[in-house]
Parts: sequence; C-alpha cells; structure tokens
Amino acid sequence: MTDARLRELVLMRRVRDRIDRDYAQPLDVEALARHVHLSAGHLSRQFKAAFGESPYSYLMTRRIERAMTLLRRGDLSVTEVCFAVGCSSLGTFTTRFTELVGVSPGAYRRMAPGQAEGLPGCVVKQATRPVRSRQA
Repeated sequence: MTDARLRELVLMRRVRDRIDRDYAQPLDVEALARHVHLSAGHLSRQFKAAFGESPYSYLMTRRIERAMTLLRRGDLSVTEVCFAVGCSSLGTFTTRFTELVGVSPGAYRRMAPGQAEGLPGCVVKQATRPVRSRQA
C-alpha cells in the first residue's frame, strides 16, 4: 500500500470518527469534506471505496442505530427521537428508518419493550444493528 493511499485512509477514518461522534449535529458532505480539506465529490468517492457506502448513508445508519436505542427505552415519542438523533424531517427519518429496519419507527417502538430484556448492551447493539439493503 502506498503512502498516499494510507494518508487517504487516515482521512476517511477521521471522517467516519466525526460522523460517529457528531451524528446528532447538522452534518452534510460539504462540512465533512471541509473538515479534512477535500472536495465533497472526492470525499464521497474515497469514503465509499474505503467503507462500502457513502458518507450520507453511513451518517443515516448511525442515526437510525441511535434512534432504535431511544425507541427501545420507550420514554420519548417518535418525533422527539427524530430530532434527538439529528434528523430535521420526520418524513425523511421515517422513510430511512423503515428502509433500514423493515418497520416504521412507531411499530418498532411498540414491538421493542422487553425485546432485549436481560441481554448485555453489546449483544443488543450487534443483534439490532440495521443493515442497509443493497437494493435501497
């Protein structure tokens, strides 16, 4: 592996770490690209080559993962969860949630109580991790 490729991978890891850390903040590809001094197009291509999905898809997956956790807790409404994870549109949130999880956020919230009772958090996180369909 060349030094240039290693530098690119380090930058992509920084972007992924920022998404993981700041998923609830208003993030877009342009802001992420500015953070690592790349153009938005170049960042998108390199991120997809490194991780298999676009930065936006990765961001939405992280947001949906967190939303699933909040919905399982049961103390927040779907709208409150939507805004808590950084989504600004309930419609977009519901569409992405349904795409990744297979059911609407409301249906997931009704099904979730007791679903993971007695299981360690690390097991619950892995078992409930949303998987983006390649067709979507």
